[in-house]
Amino acid sequence: MTLKQLRYVTVVADTGSITEAARQLYIAQPSLTSAIRELENEYGLVIFKRSKRGIEVTPEGEEFLGYARQVLEQTDLIDERYTGSNRGKLRFCVSSQHYSFAVEAFVKLLKEYGGDKYEFHMREKQTYDIIEDVAHLKSEIGILYMNRFNETVIKKTLRDNGLIFEPLFRAKPHVFVGKDSPLAKKKSLSLNDLKPYPRLSYEQGSHNSFYFSEEILSTVDADKELLVHDRATLFNLLIGMHGYTICSGVINEELNGPNIVARPLKVDDYMEIGYILPSTMHPSNLTKAYIDILKEMT
Repeated sequence: MTLKQLRYVTVVADTGSITEAARQLYIAQPSLTSAIRELENEYGLVIFKRSKRGIEVTPEGEEFLGYARQVLEQTDLIDERYTGSNRGKLRFCVSSQHYSFAVEAFVKLLKEYGGDKYEFHMREKQTYDIIEDVAHLKSEIGILYMNRFNETVIKKTLRDNGLIFEPLFRAKPHVFVGKDSPLAKKKSLSLNDLKPYPRLSYEQGSHNSFYFSEEILSTVDADKELLVHDRATLFNLLIGMHGYTICSGVINEELNGPNIVARPLKVDDYMEIGYILPSTMHPSNLTKAYIDILKEMT
């Protein structure tokens, strides 16, 4: 294995084309194909497969590319530190449940470390996809919560995927509502207060188990339910439909606007919000910096 081969496979993965990758790398296409085949033979794996849509990365290829990108990022940092050169874009990826503090920390990290060239990904995703992203090294870090209800299932899923959970803070349940909602007039809310109003939740796809729900108390029955995929839609429905969602209560008015407010929910429960990392790998410098920012903010 050489660093050159690692760069070859990452460019092919990014472009989805041997032809385009060869052009960008200033190398003949047969030479590029041969170098990739040698790398695959060395480790006994198939990184790419051909289909009607072009080059596709295999599942084992995704895992290998995660390691390859980390090696290349560390090499670039060494070059930059000791030679003053920077070969390419700085890359960093986060997968998270829909938390404004995670986005705010991401923005601070980007402003401090982004530099002239960067490719940062902030992925607000379904819970199980967050775990898969970090397990397959598509993201360096994931952010999610646990509580008494889901802890056993989430911890087992993390163990099965070679991941660890590190807590950031424990939050009491709150309710997000539009500032003009009748619910906003109360200083705190009970489950009975919520019954007449639509409950908003994030869709969890094929892993739509209560244990992977992003909202606590997901097993409590609600007559009116609205499921969404993104934060903007959820907030618009909170305002337009006088809906509510149960959450940590941490909100950033600068990022989310002044029209959403949080009210404490009178229940005996909690949300242990933290981050997940691969258990056998040391976090990169950017990951450590992001964690430090998260800790400062929470």
